[in-house]
Amino acid sequence: MDRRQRQRRVNKRGSLFRRLLGLVIIAAAAFWVVYYVLPNRQHLDPDWKGLEKPVFVKGELTGYSASGTGDSLLLPLPLLQEYVDSSIRYEEKSKSVILSTDSSLLYMQEDSTAASLNNEPLQLRLAPEEKEGVTYLPADTLEDLYGFEVDEDSSTGAVLLMTAGETVPLGKVKGKEGGRTRALRSGASVHAPILADMPPGATVRIWNSDIQGWLYVQMESGYTGFVKADDIIANGDRTVVQQPAAPTRAERSWKGKPVNMFWEAVYERKPNPAKFADLPGINVVSPTWFSIIDVNGNVRSQADSAYVEWAHTQGMEVWGLLSNSFEADLTTEALSTYDKRMNTIVQMLKYADLYNLDGINIDFENVYTKDGPNVTQFMRELKPMAQSRNLIVSIDVTPKSNSEMWSLFLDRRALGAVSDFLIVMAYDEHWAASPVAGSVASLPWVKNSINRIIEEDEVPAEKLILGVPLYTRIWTETTEKGETKVSSKAVSMNAVQEILAEKKLTPVFDKEAGQNYVEYKEEDVLRKIWIEDKVSLAARVDLAQSFGLGGVASWNRSFANPEAWEALKAIIE
Repeated sequence: MDRRQRQRRVNKRGSLFRRLLGLVIIAAAAFWVVYYVLPNRQHLDPDWKGLEKPVFVKGELTGYSASGTGDSLLLPLPLLQEYVDSSIRYEEKSKSVILSTDSSLLYMQEDSTAASLNNEPLQLRLAPEEKEGVTYLPADTLEDLYGFEVDEDSSTGAVLLMTAGETVPLGKVKGKEGGRTRALRSGASVHAPILADMPPGATVRIWNSDIQGWLYVQMESGYTGFVKADDIIANGDRTVVQQPAAPTRAERSWKGKPVNMFWEAVYERKPNPAKFADLPGINVVSPTWFSIIDVNGNVRSQADSAYVEWAHTQGMEVWGLLSNSFEADLTTEALSTYDKRMNTIVQMLKYADLYNLDGINIDFENVYTKDGPNVTQFMRELKPMAQSRNLIVSIDVTPKSNSEMWSLFLDRRALGAVSDFLIVMAYDEHWAASPVAGSVASLPWVKNSINRIIEEDEVPAEKLILGVPLYTRIWTETTEKGETKVSSKAVSMNAVQEILAEKKLTPVFDKEAGQNYVEYKEEDVLRKIWIEDKVSLAARVDLAQSFGLGGVASWNRSFANPEAWEALKAIIE
């Protein structure tokens, strides 16, 4: 092949290459224009298309589905527990659901329209149902109880739930009726696929307006996506009105008024108020009159009408104390079901009516950690029932510790929400069988105990009442084979004063404990006493006031002397 022919072939191949390159460039340009210049006209179904009754909250798909429609709409229990009220209780054995608010206690059972509201019979229009292992509850009943609102779209089946107090801005799609639609897209870009073509005048809920030039909105159909901000006109807000709760008895009677309470330890004999010393400043007394005595929740009473009459004539309220008899196994059974808990509650409310009580103080101790939720549920069920009778509800709690039977079962955060007061029994830092001698309640320990509940459990300070000891312990230390052995006995304030006078002892102030201290030898053993007196009690009152607590409560009256009441009176001054 001569040179001229070879040149012609090279030129021909070059021309073909240039033509192919030009086609590629044209195709790329077309692709760039279509995908990076012109808006995307591709339509895409949302992920939930085809799901039956998907439920949305705050514009987001919850993953739950409703059942039924219209007046027969049912909502799944897990949805309600996650988005409306985490404390809704389901009891498997009885197939029952227990719902509570500050003023209402609703009890329902699957497949039954017979229910109860505050233990009074209630006939439901629609029964709860169980489907594929999930319990569904009637939406209309729950709307009345919790004040939420539900919108259901007949075309898509989407259910939009807004909770009480929730507000969402509304928008309206621009344009005249019958005019150009606006695209609802899957992303904040004109190149994102279209989920829906929104007609002019359509209403949307605006869930996010912080995207530059775009809004994240939801149509009434449930379709949720992005639209250009210029395509939407602001159209006011939608607010689910939250009905204000009626003031509780505690708010009406005790707001800004500190409690100064003592417990009256009642054993076999009835206390005789005629023999009591003056009790200046005391405005509440809590006698230990009631106890759960069997696994069915039955209550034993030692109440005394004459004592209540005396207290009322002294200007004191009476908050009858109910204990669990401090028996762990009994407590497991007695609090295990709604019927048993309600048996206890109904009896206590009847006693409150019979004896003209002003409140109920709960003292459950020695409880397995696994039963802690049942203690909280008991209070959750007691509170609305007691409030309807104008009763104060309080519960005694220990400082936080790792003790299973005395501390870990107490959910102080939850209990603070379902009680008028938590009374913190801030004593027994060093308990009767403590391996080392020490204060019953040193001031730093008390301060830390209160502070932890306020900070870690977020219980409002005004809901906390500081429990203070009126007793002290005489510690005995002996040495046997080089090992120190410790024992103690609890004594009253007068008993300590008598020892000081008899032995001519002068206490010294223990700065670390924040109270007076004395030690002495007797019968070749060492005695130690961290003294509860006007000094220690005044410091506790100061501490309660510095935290802004709801008051003080002292255990118990029989340990006190007159200087105790004078010191504690400062809480109300």
